[in-house]
Amino acid sequence: MKKVFLLLLLSIVMIFAVVGCGGNNDSSSSGGGEEGNNTMKFISEDTADESDASILMGLTEEKTDASIELETVLRTNLMQKIQLLTASNDLPELFKYESNQLGDMIDNDQLLDLEKTFKDLGIYEKLNPGAVDLLKNLSGDRGLYALPVELNIEGFWYNRKLFEENNLEVPTTWDEMMAVSKVFMEKGIQPFAVAGKEKFPITRLINGYVIRLYGADAMKQVKEGKLSVTDEGFVEAAKMVQEMNAKGYFGEGVNTIDYDTASNTFLQGNAAMYYMGSWALNEFNDENLNKIGIDNIGFFNIPLVEGGKGTINDYSMNAGLTLSFSKAKYNEEVGNWMKEVFSIYGEKAISERGLISGFKVENMPEDVSPLTKMTLEKIEEVENSALWFEGYFDPKTKTVAEDGAQNLLNDGVTPEEYMSSIENSLESGK
Repeated sequence: MKKVFLLLLLSIVMIFAVVGCGGNNDSSSSGGGEEGNNTMKFISEDTADESDASILMGLTEEKTDASIELETVLRTNLMQKIQLLTASNDLPELFKYESNQLGDMIDNDQLLDLEKTFKDLGIYEKLNPGAVDLLKNLSGDRGLYALPVELNIEGFWYNRKLFEENNLEVPTTWDEMMAVSKVFMEKGIQPFAVAGKEKFPITRLINGYVIRLYGADAMKQVKEGKLSVTDEGFVEAAKMVQEMNAKGYFGEGVNTIDYDTASNTFLQGNAAMYYMGSWALNEFNDENLNKIGIDNIGFFNIPLVEGGKGTINDYSMNAGLTLSFSKAKYNEEVGNWMKEVFSIYGEKAISERGLISGFKVENMPEDVSPLTKMTLEKIEEVENSALWFEGYFDPKTKTVAEDGAQNLLNDGVTPEEYMSSIENSLESGK
């Protein structure tokens, strides 16, 4: 009996040993940092069939033996998610983030140096030099630690038919844009679609006025202490946007309007103008969403402000949420994946999504949307690029600026109070 018991006990021990070994192959593990495991964890704001995530997933399946475990996180929660993983030293192989907020991770040696990596892989020339300069600037001149899976210009998209039917010219000055808006209001047409719930579309409008008044480097001058956000021109910009909303130019309940609702308002012909970056080409090129038609969408740059230093060939630009990599989980297999995917990323993004990226397109597909071609032509016109309003702000000040912008539209604060709150936050962060 004792012998039987010992044999049974030995069998149980062996079973647990086998199960324990098998646990290392759990498909939910990121594991990209381990030799022999081709599964990489990717945290993004997109699902597998959206934007750049769809390009990365598609190329991974088509060109490599690797696989990606995608975790989709709401954009409003993305930064907090990554910050928690940073604190526990458990960053995934690749993740999306705001490139101007990567400083601490770079200083703590947690991110992969992508300039060195791409040069080692022989694919550095695939990157657009302008995009590289933009991202190095956003890193505080620390280097290249993010990839421009998008490259965007910003400005006003407009409904050509609504302008033509009302005998209106495309505005070249802010005063002309206000006059056009007044006519649309009188005709019962909402002048602008604005996603106030997302907050950043409000600060983008403030920034547009600011960079036309002070020039493309306005926010850099703030960072360097040459300008203050409490200066008269910044207050004037906040007052202008507040008044635009008070006149009904943004429609009803602007702070409750999310991105999709604002986009649909424009694409269904219910708003004449829509300030947004060229990432919106995703929706514009989708015939299921775009009910006014590609040929009916035009674009004009931020209008000039009388007496301002900005020029019409200065564009607000950004690389959207960029793609960064964990240094600790980089290995030869990840490198091989990067070489295969990013050697043709630019062409794939254009051909499949009409998505403009910071990667060169050496072979332009013949069937590219005319809107995408037009945007590329606009990018070639850029003389100076401007960052968005919060581009140099620390996370706390970014929140103050965005939350305060909603309060500004609700008349909860005056323009002077709004700018003072931002200045106080900037000073406390020094």
